[in-house]
Amino acid sequence: MQTVNMIFQLGGSLGFLLYGMKLMSDGIQKSAGQTLHRILGFITNNRFMAVLTGALVTLIIQSSSASTVMVVSFVNAGLLTLEQAVGVIFGANIGTTGTAWLISLIGFNIKISAFTIPAFGIGFLLSVIKRLRLQDLGEALMGFALLFLGLEWLSDAIPSIDQTSLEAFLARYSGTGVQNLLIGVLVGTIITIIINSSSAVTAVVITMAVKGMLTWEFAAAITLGSNIGTTTDAPLAAIGASVNAQRAALVHVLFNVFGTVIVCFIFKPMLTFVDFITPGTVQQSIGIHIAMFHTVFNVFSTLIFLPFVKQIAALTQKIIKTKESDIPAVYHFEFKSLGIKDSAEAHIIRLEKEIADMTSLAATMFSKIKAGFSNINEQFTNENIEQLKKLEDYADQMKEEISKYLLCCSDLPMDEKAKNNILLWLNIVNDIEDMTDHCFSVALLLQRAVVKKLTFDTQSIESLVPYMELVQSALDFIRIHINRHLTADDFIKAEDIETQIDTFRNTLKKSARNRLTNGSNVKVELLYIDIVRNIENIGDCAFGISKLRSQIV
Repeated sequence: MQTVNMIFQLGGSLGFLLYGMKLMSDGIQKSAGQTLHRILGFITNNRFMAVLTGALVTLIIQSSSASTVMVVSFVNAGLLTLEQAVGVIFGANIGTTGTAWLISLIGFNIKISAFTIPAFGIGFLLSVIKRLRLQDLGEALMGFALLFLGLEWLSDAIPSIDQTSLEAFLARYSGTGVQNLLIGVLVGTIITIIINSSSAVTAVVITMAVKGMLTWEFAAAITLGSNIGTTTDAPLAAIGASVNAQRAALVHVLFNVFGTVIVCFIFKPMLTFVDFITPGTVQQSIGIHIAMFHTVFNVFSTLIFLPFVKQIAALTQKIIKTKESDIPAVYHFEFKSLGIKDSAEAHIIRLEKEIADMTSLAATMFSKIKAGFSNINEQFTNENIEQLKKLEDYADQMKEEISKYLLCCSDLPMDEKAKNNILLWLNIVNDIEDMTDHCFSVALLLQRAVVKKLTFDTQSIESLVPYMELVQSALDFIRIHINRHLTADDFIKAEDIETQIDTFRNTLKKSARNRLTNGSNVKVELLYIDIVRNIENIGDCAFGISKLRSQIV
C-alpha cells in the first residue's frame, strides 16, 4: 500500500506540475498572443534576430513545443520563410531553458507554499472580477502557483531511500561511459514523449537530483534526452500542412537530435566546462548545474548550426520533396487538438493558410474563364469545363470542412473579439465559395454559347477585357490582404475598385440593350448580360470579403 500511495502521490504531483505549466502558458498566450504573433510575423531576414525572437517568445510562454508549433503554423500560412523559421526554432530551444533556471533558483531556496497559495488566490480574483479585464493574467498567475505547488509536492513525494540501496542503484549509472550515457538519453527521450513537456522533465530531474536520487552525469544525460523527446509536437502539427511547414518541423527534429549526438561525443568535457562556469560545487548546487548544462547545450548547438541555416533549409528540401500540385478529389481539414499546448491562436493561423488556399483556388478559376473569352469555342469547353467543375466541387468541400473547423475553434477558450472573428471568417469562407460558384456559372454560360452556336460580336467581347481586368484587380487585392488587417486606406482602395466595376457593368448592360434595339440576336444579348452580371457578382464577393477582413482584429 505504501508503494501504491507513493505512485499516486508522484502522479498527482506531476499532474499539478503539468496543469500549472499549461495554465500559465495558456494565460500568457491569450493575454499576449496577438503581440507574440506580430513579433514572429515581422521577423527580418537577419538570422540573429530570428534566434533572439524565438528565445524571447519561448521565454515568455515557457514552452519550446508551443512556440515551435506556432512557427510551423506561420510557415504553413506563408508568414515566415523556411530560413526564417530555422533561426526562430534555434532560439526557441534556448528560451525553454528558463523553466530550469526558475526552478533551480527559486524552487528549492524558499518555502514554496509561502507564496504559491497567495499567488493562486490573487490569480483567482483577477480571473473572476471581469471589470478588471485581467482574466488571462489571473489564469497565468494561478498556473504559476500550481506549477510550484506541484513541484513542492513532487519533492515531498519522492521517498527517502536507504543509503546502501541508493549507492548500489547509482553505482550503475555514476560513470560517464557510453552505455550509461545512452541509457540516460533514452530515458529522457521516452519520459518526455510520455509527459509531452521537456520543461516538466527538467523540473523532475532537478528535483530528484537535489534529493540525491540522480548523479550529476546521469541527470545531464536525461536532460539531453528530453531535448529529443520534445520534438514530437512539431511533426504532429505539420501533418497535412504545406511542404515548407513539414520542413520546418523537420528542422526542429534534426536540430535537437544532431545537437544531442554531437554533445554525446564531448559529454565529459562539456560537464567539466559547465562545472567551471557554475558557482559552487556540484554537490552544493546541482540544480543550478543542471540548468546551466541545459542552457549551454542549447546555446552550443545554436552556435554550431547557425552559420548553416541555408544549408539546413536545403537539406530539408531534399528530404521532403515538393508535392504534386494537382488538387486531390477529396479535401480534408481535420481539427487536431494540440493537447496541453492547445490554443485558439495556433488553430487560427492554420486556418488562415487554408483560407488563403481557397482564395487562390477562386483566383485560378477566374483566370481560366478569363482566358476563355479570347477564344470561345468547343476546344475551350472540352479542356476546361470538367476541370472547373472539379475545382468548384473542391471549393464546396473546403467551405464545409473549414466551417466545421471554425466551429471547433469557437469551443476553445477565447475572448469576445476572437469569437467575433470566428463569425467573420465563416462569412468570408461563404463569400469565397460564392465566387467559385459564379466563376463556374460564367463557364457554363460560355459552354451554352458554344453548344447553341451563339456568336458574340468582336466589339462586345473586347469591351469585356477591361471589365475582367477590374475584377481581376479585386481578386488580386483580397489575395494579398486575406491574412492582413485592412487599413482605412486599403479599404478606400477596395471601395474604389468596386465602384469602377459597378460603373463598367452599367456601361456594358447599356451597350447590350442598345444592340438589342438595333436588332441584335436576343438570345446572344441576354446571355451576354448574364455573363456581365455573374462577373460583377465575383467582384461583389471580393468587396464583401474586404469589408469583413477590415473588421477582423
